[in-house]
Amino acid sequence: MEVKYLFFDLDGTLTDSQEGIVNSILEAAKAFDIETTPEQLKGFIGPPLTWSFPHFFGLDEEDTQKAIGVFRKRYAETGLFENRVYDGITDALETLIDMGYHLVVATSKPEYYATQIIDHFHLTPYFDFVAGSGLDERGGKVDVIRDALHRLGDVSPTECLMIGDREHDIEGAHAVGMKCMAVLWGYGSREEFAAHHADVVVETPADMLSYLLK
Repeated sequence: MEVKYLFFDLDGTLTDSQEGIVNSILEAAKAFDIETTPEQLKGFIGPPLTWSFPHFFGLDEEDTQKAIGVFRKRYAETGLFENRVYDGITDALETLIDMGYHLVVATSKPEYYATQIIDHFHLTPYFDFVAGSGLDERGGKVDVIRDALHRLGDVSPTECLMIGDREHDIEGAHAVGMKCMAVLWGYGSREEFAAHHADVVVETPADMLSYLLK
């Protein structure tokens, strides 16, 4: 079945959000006297915080919620817009719209923040809607993708393609019967994409366009 709907991840796919996220994670780590590594900090970009704080810092559920609170305070005040749209993305979105694709944002980031970011960078007109997590960030990428499919109505997963930069995008897409394009301009690697069986891997937004316009 022909792909008509493109689901875009946000962090690491549409925007380079590293500065704001890392600075806010460092604030949370400081509150718990946790020493961090660059690899840990990079790993926080993309997955839900409810997964990342236990995975990288070993926090239990109670402390994870406290860490999220510290993160959110700094992120909402300062980190939200320590961010930029990747070069070539806006032009690519315009071209995809002209070609008749329907575009959706599907992100593990809370929808409350994701909507503000998309609007701040003047990307709102390109997307049918923004699907994200609740502020508690419970669930995972698969739940966000299922919600986006539900909002679209009578659409088959085979008519959709997830575009993202981390293993969670691949696993979430495959869990609902959707293929995933993994992008190398974000925070994932070829090794990560191979291990999780990405359906296609592209290096640049121009490569993404070339694949989708075949």
